[in-house]
Amino acid sequence: MRLLIVNPNISSGVTDLIEAEARRVARADTEIQMATATIGVAYIETRFEALLGAYAAATIASERVGQYDALMVAAFGDPGLLELREVLDVPVVGMTEAALMTAAQLGQRIGIVAISRRITAWYRECIERYGVLGRLAGIRHLDGPLRDPSTVQDDYAARLVELCHEAVQQDGTDVLILAGAPLAGLARSVAHRLPVPVVDGVSSALAQAEVLTRLRPIRATKGSFAKPPLKPHSGLSGTSLLHLVDGDIRTQQG
Repeated sequence: MRLLIVNPNISSGVTDLIEAEARRVARADTEIQMATATIGVAYIETRFEALLGAYAAATIASERVGQYDALMVAAFGDPGLLELREVLDVPVVGMTEAALMTAAQLGQRIGIVAISRRITAWYRECIERYGVLGRLAGIRHLDGPLRDPSTVQDDYAARLVELCHEAVQQDGTDVLILAGAPLAGLARSVAHRLPVPVVDGVSSALAQAEVLTRLRPIRATKGSFAKPPLKPHSGLSGTSLLHLVDGDIRTQQG
């Protein structure tokens, strides 16, 4: 299995964290390919930044089409996930959806620990989109400015663990999710210090990608995830995923 993991942020240091955790949990026969966005922001906090990340993920997915058997969107909030499912012929998984589904199998009330206050509104909307908002115990978050997204785990290690304990003691959390690619791998190192299960988005998404690839689900030809209809388009780059809708699609001039 060839898995393409796309970091929709421009932080190569975060990509290294994602890759390290992915390789810890991957099966021996899983070939991991990494890609980092070349446009966008260091870490996504807002809806607009998620839009930029989605475009970056779509561009990378298009440039490498045919080179992977599954694709992972490696940013909590899953920018571009559902949209990519419309056009790709391979399984597409995201950290948020996979982490939420994993957490739902480990406890009833789900608590999330995030890296910033601003990010929480977007996270809450993502959780609602996946239909599990009623099981959300709460979202705890860091408040300080981030020096570097790739060093969040080192800069705020003690505070992140405190937030986990607050989520359990004050919010009634049954299972925790450490949200965001900058926290990739942290669940593994702090699990022994917490009284409830803790879930990592990267490892959850990777495991789900492996399962879906082995199950070989059919490609939807009806419903909302059937490929978009053919239509003229203009001003899109040659790497646009629109060319995956049909190889004979024509560009409208003018």
